[in-house]
Amino acid sequence: MKILKYLFFLILIVLIGGAIYFATKDGSFDVSESKIINAPAEVVYNNVKDYKSWPKWGPWMEEDKNMKIDYAEKTEGEGASYSWTSETVGNGSMKTVKVIPNKEINQEITFNTPLGDSDSDVYWYFEDTEKPGQTKVTWGMKGEQSFMEKVFMSFQEDDMETGLSKMFSSGLNNLEEIVEESMKQYSINVDGVTRYSGGYYMYNTTAAKQSEIGSKMGPMLGQVMGYMQDNKIPTAGMPFTIYNSIDSENGTVIFSAAIPVKERVITPDGSPVLTGFMETVTAVKATLKGNYSHLPEAYEKANQYIANNNLQVDPNGNMFEVYANDPGEVPNPSNWITEIYIPIIQQANPDAL
Repeated sequence: MKILKYLFFLILIVLIGGAIYFATKDGSFDVSESKIINAPAEVVYNNVKDYKSWPKWGPWMEEDKNMKIDYAEKTEGEGASYSWTSETVGNGSMKTVKVIPNKEINQEITFNTPLGDSDSDVYWYFEDTEKPGQTKVTWGMKGEQSFMEKVFMSFQEDDMETGLSKMFSSGLNNLEEIVEESMKQYSINVDGVTRYSGGYYMYNTTAAKQSEIGSKMGPMLGQVMGYMQDNKIPTAGMPFTIYNSIDSENGTVIFSAAIPVKERVITPDGSPVLTGFMETVTAVKATLKGNYSHLPEAYEKANQYIANNNLQVDPNGNMFEVYANDPGEVPNPSNWITEIYIPIIQQANPDAL
C-alpha cells in the first residue's frame, strides 16, 4: 500500500509539474516565410486574393486530395471567406478582414479541433524589390496557443513554428511555379487579310540592332508621349512601331515609335518628335497574346499564311506593330496584345481569300 501511495504522489507531482510547465510556457507565436518571385506584385497578388485560386498552390491540398471546400458568395476582398473539411488536416475556415491591393492581405483563420476552436491571424505582404518586375512575398501567421494546444504540440514530431514554416515554404514554392507558368502562356492567331485605315501620327526614329528594339522602344514612346502631353495633343489610338528598314544580314533595323493623332501637327525645327501620315493599307494581320518575346514566331506564322495563300508582300510597304494594351496597366505578359501588320499588294477581290 505504501508503494501505491508513493506512486500516486509521484504521478500527482508529475501532473502538477507538467501543468505548471505548460501553463507558464509562452504560447504566443508569429511565424512567416518570404520568397522573391520573378513577377510584378500585381500578378502575384492576383493569384492570392481569391480563395478559389488557393487549391492550385495550397500545400494542404497535397496532403488531402479529397478535401472538401465550401466557398462563400464572396471569395475575394474584405469580407470574403471559405471553409474546409478534411479527415487528414482537420476542419476550419478563413475570412479576409483587410486588403490593400497589390500590397497587403490580412485574414482570420479558425481551426476546429477536438480541443476546441483555435483562432489566429494570417498576413500577406507583397513588396517590390530593387529589380523591376520582381516581388518579395511574405506569408505568415500569428496568435496564441491555448493550454491544451501547447500540451498537444509538445508530443508532435515538429513544434508549431517548424510545422508552419514548412507549410509556408511549400506554399510559396507552389505559388512561384503557378505565377511563372501563367506568365509564359501565349497564343498566336493569323487573322488574315485586312484593311488598316492609317492616319496621322507623331513619332521619332532611330537605328538599332534587332536585339535592342525592346530596350529602346519604351524611352522613345515616352519621349513622343511627353511631347504630346506638354503640347496638349490628344492621342487617337494605341502606340505602334513602324519598321522602316530591316537589314537581316547585319541584324540591324531602322524603326519609328509612333502614337496616332487626329490631325497633322506642325512641329518646330529641330524637334526630335515629328508628324507622319500612313495611307490606308491592305495587310495580313496576326495577333499575339503574350510576351513580346514570341513576336518572331508570330511573324513566322503570318509569313507562312502569305506563302500558303499565294499573296505577295508589298516591297514598298513597311511592317508595323500596334500595341493594343499598355504593359503598365496589364502587368501579366500573358495578357499583352500585339497586332502585326504585313502590307501586301492588293488583289482584285481580297474578300474572297
